[in-house]
Amino acid sequence: MKEIEKKTERWLNDKKPLIIAELGTSHNGDINKAREMITAAAEAGADCVKFQIVYADEILHSNTGEVSLPGGKIKLYDKFKSLETPPEFYAEIKEYTESNGLLFLCTPFGMKSASVLKSLQPKMVKIASPELNYTGLLEEIASWEVPILLSSGVSRLGDIENALESLMESRESGIGNRDCCLLHCVTSYPAPETDYNLFLLPNLSAIFGVSVGVSDHSADPELVPALAVIMGAAVIEKHFCLSKNDPGLDDPIALEPNDFSRMVKAVNRAVENGAAETIAHYSLEKGSELVKRILGNGVKELAASERANYRLTNRSIHALRDIVAGEVLKKDNYAVLRTEKILRPGLEPCWEKMLEGRTARKFIPAGEGIRFEDI
Repeated sequence: MKEIEKKTERWLNDKKPLIIAELGTSHNGDINKAREMITAAAEAGADCVKFQIVYADEILHSNTGEVSLPGGKIKLYDKFKSLETPPEFYAEIKEYTESNGLLFLCTPFGMKSASVLKSLQPKMVKIASPELNYTGLLEEIASWEVPILLSSGVSRLGDIENALESLMESRESGIGNRDCCLLHCVTSYPAPETDYNLFLLPNLSAIFGVSVGVSDHSADPELVPALAVIMGAAVIEKHFCLSKNDPGLDDPIALEPNDFSRMVKAVNRAVENGAAETIAHYSLEKGSELVKRILGNGVKELAASERANYRLTNRSIHALRDIVAGEVLKKDNYAVLRTEKILRPGLEPCWEKMLEGRTARKFIPAGEGIRFEDI
């Protein structure tokens, strides 16, 4: 248990970054598959394994339709419904994770999953990129007074600032290096290595006063993780699978055990060798022009591969059912959900508490975002 406590604060106290194997929902609700994945991740060199607590109704509206994912287009709402598992499942995998000497990490997507996760007394919590603007969820998790990993895919500097302010206002001690690690992320599956702009890492740390890391969706096992380390990444997260041919949502872009082990060795080598030698190594092996493009210019902007998804994969306020003109809005007829690409986005989640009691100015179809002009 002491080793797990040490890993919890590795981004603060250790030269070696915390390495997270993102298992997500790739277990497909099978406890034996989850155990097998945890064991394999430990053997591949992970310090931590991360899961997701999924309840479809707090992520998407059933009218979302098909969503393009690495494995093709699927009805994501229906898939999420099939991945719902009881709280006992997560309690069991947490116990098994810790029995393997790994840190248990999990992502909640709304208040129900957050309640389940809180009951497990996690030592750390991960917030996914689409929930970066989910004010209510950020405030709830901040109140737990545990370290937070905050992913920043499909975001601008102002979005990150607003998220950190929400966390700070809900935590008496404030938010800083000891409380939060900002994970630079490109929300594309797979993400081009050249979209990562890793010179951004020290800039983000300086601007916001927090630790930084990378949640990497690129295909290459080594390039982004190793170069991120020499740019100051204290956390490296990468999707993990037993086989890319498995049916998990993220398995096609995840690393199999041998490649994950290769990534761990590359990260350790970068820590040992330092910036100049690491850049020279990959410039010789992969080409200096590619390395320069991966390092980027250090300016925070939406990556080319994710730009079209801004305000679509993020959260906004949506009608849960048809709302007729003249109807008074109540809490049970709207929710903060991901928009995706078929439905229209609505108001930012920060307006959620101010909607109750407002009157609909026009008809709002079920699933569509609720806009200022609608009320």
